[in-house]
Formats: sequence, C-alpha cells, structure tokens
Amino acid sequence: MSVPHRRHRVKALAVAAAAVILAGIGIGAAHAATDRARPQPEKAVASGWTAPPANATFDYQIGSPYTPPAGVTVVSRDYTAAAAPGIYNICYINAFQTQGAGGGEASQGWWESKGLVLKDRNGNPVEDEDWGEYLLDFSTAAKRTALARAVGGFMDKCAGKGFKAVELDNLDSFSRSNGLLKQADAITYAKLLADAAHGRGLATGQKNFVELSAANIRTIGFDFAVVEQCGEYDECDVVTARYGDRVIVIEYSSAGFRTACSEFGSRLSIVLRDVNVTAPGSSSYKYRTC
Repeated sequence: MSVPHRRHRVKALAVAAAAVILAGIGIGAAHAATDRARPQPEKAVASGWTAPPANATFDYQIGSPYTPPAGVTVVSRDYTAAAAPGIYNICYINAFQTQGAGGGEASQGWWESKGLVLKDRNGNPVEDEDWGEYLLDFSTAAKRTALARAVGGFMDKCAGKGFKAVELDNLDSFSRSNGLLKQADAITYAKLLADAAHGRGLATGQKNFVELSAANIRTIGFDFAVVEQCGEYDECDVVTARYGDRVIVIEYSSAGFRTACSEFGSRLSIVLRDVNVTAPGSSSYKYRTC
C-alpha cells in the first residue's frame, strides 16, 4: 500500500505565488491569468467513462481500505485493493515513481527489472528522498511506451475490480529529477496514460501539481482533479479555475479543512484525513467531511 504524496514543500506554491511558478516553468504569468479566467469546464461524460460526481461525500483510503462510513458515495483506494461495492471507486496508481523498495509489483526492484528506473550520470537510481521512492524514466518515446504498457496492466486490474476512474500520482516527478526529466515528456507520458485509462472505460484524474496549465490539461485529457492540502495552501481556486466543481480535496490539518469547507464546501468533495490514511481502530485515524 502507499501513503499520501503531499508535494507541498514551501509556501511558494500558494495562490499568491502561482503566477511566478508558472512563469518559471515557461507558461508565463499572463497565461496563468488567462487560464484562471476561463469558464468552468463542462461535466466530463464521454463514451465509456464518467468523472466522479461533484460535491460528493468522499473518503480517501489509499493507505488501508475499510468499509466506507455511512453516506460516502465516492472512495479512492490503491490499485491493489478491492473496490468498495455500490459506490464510485477511484483507483490510485503511482504512475511516475516506484511504490516501495522491495521486489513486488510496482516496487523499485520490479521497475528495475524492466529497465525503467531513472538513473543519474553515475548509473545510480534517482530517488525522491522525501518518500523513499525512485523516479521512473519517461525520457524517451520507447520508455514512455513501455511504462504506459506496464501501468496499463495496473489499470486492467482497476477496471476488472469495478473501479470507475484512476488518479495518477507524481506527475511532477520531473521537478525532482535534477534536470534529467522534462515537463514536456511528463505531459506526453501522461497523455499516453489518460488514453490508456479511457480505452479501459476509466475516467482520469490529475493528482496535485496545481501549476499545470489548462492547455496541458486539455492535451493530456484529464477529467477531474485530486488535490491534497489546497485549503492549507490557498490553492483550491487555482484548481477550480481548471476543473470547475470536478475537484476532490484531501486536507490533513483542521485549519486547512476549515478553510476548504468554508470557501468550497458547497461545491467540492472535501475530506479531512490523517496523514497516513489509516483505518478505524488506529490511534491516528481521522475522518470528517464538510
């Protein structure tokens, strides 16, 4: 199982600095302002897949799955878990980094055996040290194709279990690659993944990386967004400018949760969880909705 991937390292990702960050990755402050002024996207319903309902009662269970609390209509679980019966299920896939260090499926050893872990100039695997995960190498067309084929196998499991969507984590791994990976290649790889999901009847969710432009979202084909701590970091309006109400928010602090609920509780699916997304019975278990 995985734990939440909270990528906020500094307050600089707040809305007040969003235009600067966008300019720094080549999008530009003017483009950012244009994106924020765009009309809300139409509800994503296409042949074979449907985005999660807006303003749903949501639970985030990517750490330990359990019977959803009463009233929950949307849940996210790891791709190795079973789908919760009778509700809308989102399948979590760590599509840009390894999941664990062992030899099991999606672990560093598993990806290493396929030659798809990113290596530095000395031949050492490049690590996201915050999470003990290694970056996957999507730097060439051949590797992107191989990665998409492998992740497509995870998606087959999701679809076979009854999941209705996928959330694809660590799109921003290129920013932790010391320049070895490029954002443009991440966008191209993400499009392959979105196409693969849609081909299996699965809606496709962007995970975090709120700086992603509306133009890139359209290129990739994301249908909705899953964001962590946008209330905590005053970023929820950045995401709603791209996706309208098709946004799922996970907060880990009471302050962030209060902010998100106060400003967006009537529009978005918002949940307060403990940082290790544990199950009831754990001393750290936490769950609230707006």
